[in-house]
Amino acid sequence: MTNTTRDTQGRTVVVTGASGRTGSRVARAAEAAGLTVRAASRATGFDWWDRSTWADTLRGADAAYLAHPSDVGAPGAAEAVGDLAREAVRLGVRRLVLLSGRGEDQALPTEEALHGSGADWTVLRAAWFAQNFSEGPLVAELRERGELVFPAGEVREPFLDVRDIADVTVTALTSGDRYVGRTITLSGPRLLTFGEAVAEIAESTGRPLTYRAVSTQDYGERLLDFGLPPQEVTALTEIFDTVLDGRNAHLSHGVQEVLGRAPRDFTDFVREETAAGTWKP
Repeated sequence: MTNTTRDTQGRTVVVTGASGRTGSRVARAAEAAGLTVRAASRATGFDWWDRSTWADTLRGADAAYLAHPSDVGAPGAAEAVGDLAREAVRLGVRRLVLLSGRGEDQALPTEEALHGSGADWTVLRAAWFAQNFSEGPLVAELRERGELVFPAGEVREPFLDVRDIADVTVTALTSGDRYVGRTITLSGPRLLTFGEAVAEIAESTGRPLTYRAVSTQDYGERLLDFGLPPQEVTALTEIFDTVLDGRNAHLSHGVQEVLGRAPRDFTDFVREETAAGTWKP
């Protein structure tokens, strides 16, 4: 019989990227659920690229949330995630949740590496984050120049609030084996183009914000100008060509399935971030 008991007392979850967009929310949601959170970042002595740091972070934990620091489909991600998962299993940390990308072919080798690790795994394939408009490199363009330049054309995307990723992660970790061996696809509740998303932000803030679509080649040249390494730029532009080709212009129902409620709407996200002054110049 499937065990769905939410027993969190005394359980410890390692959260990689605990200061990042998803990890910070996973950490807060896990603590709110009664789990003990062990933050895993360079600030706490954990480094994805230094395997000698892994054992001390994992030892004695019950579960882990894995968010690769660049992209789950980036070069080296499959090897790193697979090796970390095997180390976790060796140390008795069998319950692992991996953040992956919806429609991202480049992420499949990383997912397969997790499958082969011996872990009790769950994969979360997430749509484009709503918080990409409020955190990270894109927000500076909107705040400082009033324009978002990005290679998304007029493709429609169901932007996903990362707090829903956190809630799904914690539910998966505290529901026994119900979500073990499952791939869950997550999206927001409605489709928007990137231009429509920026227009919502403009209306909410009262600022004349605009969206300008460019080719992935042009965007890659911009990233090189910003100082990103050529190999990383090549990987990112290939991923953008994949996930922004229209394949993701549909809704997924994982949030409703796991949480029993609708995903958070983009409008609510915009309202909250406007109140926080996120896009003030």
